[in-house]
Amino acid sequence: MKRFAFLLLVAIALPVSAKPINFALPDETAQFKPGPNLEVVQGNCGACHSADYVQTQPIGPKFKKDFWQAEVIKMIKVYGAPIDEKDVPAIVDYLATTY
Repeated sequence: MKRFAFLLLVAIALPVSAKPINFALPDETAQFKPGPNLEVVQGNCGACHSADYVQTQPIGPKFKKDFWQAEVIKMIKVYGAPIDEKDVPAIVDYLATTY
């Protein structure tokens, strides 16, 4: 008990000198490319990450519908993305068509 009282007294006596850190984030420059269902993508995907994230994904013929379907399902099941199931086909269509 004496040790607790001593630690409490030391904690109270120490001056608090932490200052808040302020910094400015750069303006967002990436945008989702125009395409079918863009509004659905902006409303769902853009809530958690920028278009930069989508643009860094692999591209090419083998990275189309099946790839994007798996990515959208992963966002929902692994990362907890609050995407309504009815929006999944529209998002996959946009990504497969546009990227």
